[in-house]
Amino acid sequence: MGSYVSGIGEFNRDTNYITTRITADGRDGYPVEPGRYRLVVARACPWANRTIIVRRLLGLERVLSIGFCGPTHDQRSWTFDLDPGGIDPVLRIPRLQEAYFKRFPDYPKGITVPAIVDVPAGAVVTNDFAQITLDFATEWAAHHRDGAPQLYPEGLRAEIDEVSRRIYTEINNGVYRCGFAGSQGAYDAAYDRLFTALDWVNDRLRNQRYLVGDTITEADVRLFTTLARFDPVYHGHFKCNRCKLSEMPVLWAYARDLFQTPGFGDTVDFVQIKQHYYMVHTDINPTGIVPKGPELAGWLSPHGREALGGRPFGDGYPPGPPVDGEQVPAGHGA
Repeated sequence: MGSYVSGIGEFNRDTNYITTRITADGRDGYPVEPGRYRLVVARACPWANRTIIVRRLLGLERVLSIGFCGPTHDQRSWTFDLDPGGIDPVLRIPRLQEAYFKRFPDYPKGITVPAIVDVPAGAVVTNDFAQITLDFATEWAAHHRDGAPQLYPEGLRAEIDEVSRRIYTEINNGVYRCGFAGSQGAYDAAYDRLFTALDWVNDRLRNQRYLVGDTITEADVRLFTTLARFDPVYHGHFKCNRCKLSEMPVLWAYARDLFQTPGFGDTVDFVQIKQHYYMVHTDINPTGIVPKGPELAGWLSPHGREALGGRPFGDGYPPGPPVDGEQVPAGHGA
């Protein structure tokens, strides 16, 4: 969403999203229906990356199509510049903005990804990224693949919510609070908050493989997308530079463990990630120069986390390879 810097230089994110939900009972007017909706994402965006991962882990590709915006956007909107002619092949629009305006003609906020669009109406349903993935795990359950993991199991929801809340405020959003601080004092405070939280999650993961319980849950997805962007972007671009992720042994091993798990690393496009942040944030990086580094081969090195036990997919099993047309381009991953 939109964001602003306060009078004392603190970054504040506008979290007033479109909260309409797609549910099994259709109570908001949008029932779960195979083929009706399109998930619009950008691989560069950490919030959108969550939805790509969860859709893939749960096997929703068959019932929910996906559209990929390019890594950069202008003041008006994310655009479909990766598609032939710059037009999304299903929605038949060049800008995601058109789907927002179709439902809200005077929509006053930022045009954000992820967004789910009702294809017959050509209108946005929701851009509430935190709720979208929870609904994938619950409301879309009838359409999960065989062997899909329980990403939001009922018995662990309170703990997942508590851990996720801290990860969001202190880490997911904490890196932005550092990067967009408008004063030295605001930056210093943001930096301390971020690394306090990273130390907390590092300690939590020292003796357990995953954040909550012994399987992958929604909490792990939410932390992973920030960790994947840490060394390529946040460490330098956002001045989160106490240390690199690769210099925090526990967190680095945890991130590699997830990266090497089908559904995680095969959704990460490091080229688009760097293009987005370094080219769009002209106030931070006015030259628009995109750095060549860091070296990425380490993501595929042994992590040793299996020794902690845990069952990544619980009683289920990993998804197959990405479907045709949804693979990260060659040379863009680790």
